[in-house]
Amino acid sequence: EVQLVESGGGLVQPGGSLRLSCAASGFTFSSEIMSWVRQAPGEGLEWLSGISGGGGRTAIVDSVKGRFTISRDNAGNTVNLQMNSLKPEDTAIYYCNWRAGRWDYWGQGTQVTVSS
Repeated sequence: EVQLVESGGGLVQPGGSLRLSCAASGFTFSSEIMSWVRQAPGEGLEWLSGISGGGGRTAIVDSVKGRFTISRDNAGNTVNLQMNSLKPEDTAIYYCNWRAGRWDYWGQGTQVTVSS
């Protein structure tokens, strides 16, 4: 059974940092592209960043470039999102995503709230 479990969210002041983690199981993690996606209140899903199976290639959306960094630990089957210089508009539920062909797998999400 595929499982994706996010952690690391919380309340942080503007300008602060958080590190999100996603623990994956049930598939060959090191072979798969993994992504982070978020959903702000009242908005649709926004893809943020992806990383190749080996970790050597990454992609990131312009809105968070220079502030967010994706990484992975294939020994521990985790994918991480380091978020710096957080802004109130980064408030959202953050999801880990694995796309397996036509199927999308999601974790339960972790809430990030940026507020003073």
